[in-house]
Amino acid sequence: MTRPLIVAHRGASAHAPENTLAAFRSAIDLGAQGVEFDVQLSKDGVPVVIHDDTLSRTGGRPEQIADLAASQLARMDVGSWFNRKYRKRAREEFANERVPTLERVLQLLKGFRGLIYVELKASSENYRPLVSAVCDTIRDSDQLGQMIVKSFKLAAIPEVKHHLSEVQTAALFAPEIMHFLRRREHMLALAREFGADQLSVHHSLVTPRLCKLAEAASMPLTVWTVDDPNWLTRRKSCNIRALITNDPKKFLTADP
Repeated sequence: MTRPLIVAHRGASAHAPENTLAAFRSAIDLGAQGVEFDVQLSKDGVPVVIHDDTLSRTGGRPEQIADLAASQLARMDVGSWFNRKYRKRAREEFANERVPTLERVLQLLKGFRGLIYVELKASSENYRPLVSAVCDTIRDSDQLGQMIVKSFKLAAIPEVKHHLSEVQTAALFAPEIMHFLRRREHMLALAREFGADQLSVHHSLVTPRLCKLAEAASMPLTVWTVDDPNWLTRRKSCNIRALITNDPKKFLTADP
């Protein structure tokens, strides 16, 4: 079996504030073979890179992302929280990190040859304008062939294909999906039904049978979020395309 590609979750988020330019620079410097990040819309319809729908956790402020313009988000400190929480990894310059636009992140990644996972933080109300704005931003990118657009909101996947038929898409599944499905392999059927090209699942959902079925269906499998390199040994028989981790350094320096 080939070794999975190592993808940096929200950038190298164990080493720098998540979803910031610093985290993506760190991922590149560490040799990550891919990066992953979250995208949602600002008040003025600009795709911005941040996970939560509020600034509470990473910005220490109560505002909703959807209530602020991209220019306002560009002034919000989303790095100082990391310095307070992870004192041994704190850096003074992290306090200068702001919420970047998708366009700015792609500018930073220009020349990066790894995979680029774009997660749409979509809801039933906003997934169509979010998909439209993201597709407009990535449409003319030289790196479009490296991108995988993914979402838990499966209805977003055919919408992506409608706007940008050539881009790869992935259906995202969290452990809670098993409240609705009788068997793990039914995730494959769901992904296919919505037109996804790939499968992206939480590590707790991975079984040898799921891996074999995904391989038979020619549906590359990505697993998130794994921070223990021993997991690679436990799942060595699984044909996993990529592994998403907060700490790519641990995996890139681990024994095969």
